[in-house]
Amino acid sequence: MGRRSDHSREELEALILAEGHRHMAETGFAKFSSREVAKRIGYSVGTLYNVFGSYDRLIAAINTRTFDLWAAFLERRLARDPADRIAALVEGYFSFAQDNMNIWMAIYDHRLPPGVPLPEDYARQRAGLTEVVVREVAAVLPPHTRDVASRLARSLVATVHGHCTFALNGSFALLGETDPLEMATARVKESLRAAGANL
Repeated sequence: MGRRSDHSREELEALILAEGHRHMAETGFAKFSSREVAKRIGYSVGTLYNVFGSYDRLIAAINTRTFDLWAAFLERRLARDPADRIAALVEGYFSFAQDNMNIWMAIYDHRLPPGVPLPEDYARQRAGLTEVVVREVAAVLPPHTRDVASRLARSLVATVHGHCTFALNGSFALLGETDPLEMATARVKESLRAAGANL
């Protein structure tokens, strides 16, 4: 068993977070075990809670790391400068979720207890994903309507999320829908056109 003096607090936090994220990706939230993470890094489970404060804050940190990875994934997609950036954004949402199902679902499976706020630095990190979407939505709207980009972007994320969830859990297949990505992209573009976008 490792000792706290083996690593600085910053090193220990990074070690726990990396291994916790790896474990979450392997097992998903329902089977996630902080004891397993502690075992893998050679520390006691109490060390994890000393560093992060609680089990819930550990999960919040792991999920925040997923938001960072997701935003970076979308930025890489958009850096290829696709002709249809809105379609690329929707496709990127679907692709990240499909390729990283366990860590993607963990974001929505975990809830902080009532009265336990999300740490401000985590909230700022998580906002990076939304900022990518807001930027792309604002870019296709006429200048006089760009003040609605933030609200519209959040609504569109909810639309895409619903389509993506139904695609991954098999609900669309049961309904006979064969191309949920195309459907989600069409709904997003309809909403943007209604807001004045020339797509």
